[in-house]
Amino acid sequence: MQFLTKNNFLHTARTTQNKKLSAWLLCAGTLLLPTSLIAGELTQYQASYDILRKGTNHGKAERELKKLDNNNYQVTYHSDIEWMIFSDSRQESSTFSFMNDTVEPIDYTMIRTGTGPDKKYKINFDRLTKTVTSNTSDYPLKCQWHDNFQDGISYQVQVREGLKKGKTSFSFPLVDKKGNCRDYDFEVVETEMISLPIGNVEAVKVKRLYDNDKRQALAWFAPEMDYMLVRMWKGEKGVEQFEVQMKSFTVINPPALSAEVKSELTPE
Repeated sequence: MQFLTKNNFLHTARTTQNKKLSAWLLCAGTLLLPTSLIAGELTQYQASYDILRKGTNHGKAERELKKLDNNNYQVTYHSDIEWMIFSDSRQESSTFSFMNDTVEPIDYTMIRTGTGPDKKYKINFDRLTKTVTSNTSDYPLKCQWHDNFQDGISYQVQVREGLKKGKTSFSFPLVDKKGNCRDYDFEVVETEMISLPIGNVEAVKVKRLYDNDKRQALAWFAPEMDYMLVRMWKGEKGVEQFEVQMKSFTVINPPALSAEVKSELTPE
């Protein structure tokens, strides 16, 4: 497979049906992909992934990050898995504020349906009262408040921002979907070229640190795509549980678009 450079990456690995948009991203790639489009703002995007187990495709996933208002954003992740008689559909959503390169979660929701009981979890972070609440508890959670709390998916946005600054280790006090408070620790392992449905991608490999070796979790972030999450791998006792690979990536409404470019992108 042809090696993909910064300037031809999106053209070679074109995955969007909007060819005019892909062509524009190719021309603007050196401006748009390595850093956010506007200083102090996050790049808004949509991405899709294949979910595999032992090399066989068993599902798909969609990830989206969009700006809501002022400094508030929302990141969502929706996955659907079918494996033999087992099915699992999950929708995760995190609303958060982003200021001074810091992610501050406001609320997190996860809805799970499929084989077995359906589940819904909702976590709220109140910075005025410094409390965390859950829909599964009538009372605030017994979590010592931390200003740098993260939720089940907001931490991934914060990792991206840290990687942009060259950080090689991360530690977050995190409240998971069930309301458990725990520390999530990560370290950068290496930078490597990996093969994905979108093509060959140079990515930073990040490892989650556990208290024991029973579980493993790895994530790859692509610097030339604004450190987008392009691959995930999870295992237990050395046995793969699943792998997630990016198959498409599209920037949403780039704020830096000129009127001329916008007219070029308008459907005929």
